[in-house]
Amino acid sequence: MKSFLYIFLITGFLYSCKSSQPTDNSSNNEEVNITKNDTVSIANNDLEYELIIIEPGYNLWLETRARPRGYYEQDFMETRNKRYVDAWNNRALNPQEYPSGLYESQIYYDPSIDYGYEVNYKLYNYFIYFQLTYKQQLTSYIPRI
Repeated sequence: MKSFLYIFLITGFLYSCKSSQPTDNSSNNEEVNITKNDTVSIANNDLEYELIIIEPGYNLWLETRARPRGYYEQDFMETRNKRYVDAWNNRALNPQEYPSGLYESQIYYDPSIDYGYEVNYKLYNYFIYFQLTYKQQLTSYIPRI
């Protein structure tokens, strides 16, 4: 049986609720590519896991603002990810207490599994991105870049 490490946010709905603004036809191809690449997926058949992040703007943020790969040790990110996942899941299980639409589903993250550097890097940076973008603080750690 394949287990999933899964993040799925329905931000398209929140994004579409914005008032419409006039479009600028002079947008360049880079901006178009950024929108097409809003899904990040990492799979490893040996460990039978998959990480899927669907979030408008995350890919661009990861490439331009996040700390580079190698900046943090894997142990550091695993420790933080465990705390962030616990806080996230608590909020997903209590939708009446937290903003609607932000915590749609739980994240299945088993700290006893070595997901590798890349998964922990992208998951950790997603939590930082999420907290800064939506002005949420998941734990006592202050999110910063």
